[in-house]
Amino acid sequence: MTQRAPRIVILNPNTNAETTRQMVTIAAQFAPKGASVEGHTVATGAALITTPDELACAAQAVCREATALECADGVVVAAFGDPGLHSLRRLLSVPVVGLAEASMAQAAAYGRFTVVTTTPKLVAPIEQHAADYGHAAELIGVRVPECDPAQLMADPAALIAAMRACIDTAVARDGAKAVIIGGGPLARAARRLAQDCPVPLLEPVPVAVQHLANRLPQALQDAPSYGRTGGGAGNLEGE
Repeated sequence: MTQRAPRIVILNPNTNAETTRQMVTIAAQFAPKGASVEGHTVATGAALITTPDELACAAQAVCREATALECADGVVVAAFGDPGLHSLRRLLSVPVVGLAEASMAQAAAYGRFTVVTTTPKLVAPIEQHAADYGHAAELIGVRVPECDPAQLMADPAALIAAMRACIDTAVARDGAKAVIIGGGPLARAARRLAQDCPVPLLEPVPVAVQHLANRLPQALQDAPSYGRTGGGAGNLEGE
C-alpha cells in the first residue's frame, strides 16, 4: 500500500499573496518528504499586520478560512501574532501550529531569548504570547528597529541592516542565547540573517513546519531535520 504524502497549508493572515508565495517556498524545504506545501492567503484584512486592531481582524479572517482548509492534513498560521490559532484548532480536526508558539518553544530550549521584529505596536501582544505559552521567564524582550515597518519592508537592504543591528544588541547587551525573527513576512530576511548570527537564529516558518510535522499522524511523518531541504511547493490560491 502506497503511503499518502501529507498536504500542508501555509495560511497567511496578511493579505499579501507574494508573502504567501515566499513562505511556501521556504516551508517546502523543511516539510515531510514528498509533502505538498500549499499557500492560502486570507481574503480580508491588512497586507502587513502592524497593530493590535489589525491582529484582531486577522484572527477573524483566519477563522473564516476554516472551510477552505478542511482538505489539509495540517495548517501553519503564518503570522507571528498567531491570530486565530486557538479558534482555528477548534474548527479543524487536523493539527494547527502558530509561528510564535513553535519558535518560542524551540528558543526556550536554548535558554533566554530575544524576539527581533519590525512592528513596535505588537510588542505587548508578543510578550503576552510568551506568558501564555509558558515562556515569560525565558523571554528577555522584544527589539524593534526605529523605522516605519512598511518602509523597512519596502527596502530589503535597509531591513537586513536594521534587523542585524537589533540582533547584535540582543546578543551583546541582552545576553540572548537565541534570537527569533518575529514575523511571517520576514521569512526571507530571516533566511539571510541566519547565515552570520552568532547565536541560534530561529526562522519561524521552518520551525513551525517541523513542529507541525511532529504532530501529524505517524503514517505521514518523515520530516528532514532543521537545516536540510526537501519536499515540494504548491498553491491553493483561488481553489
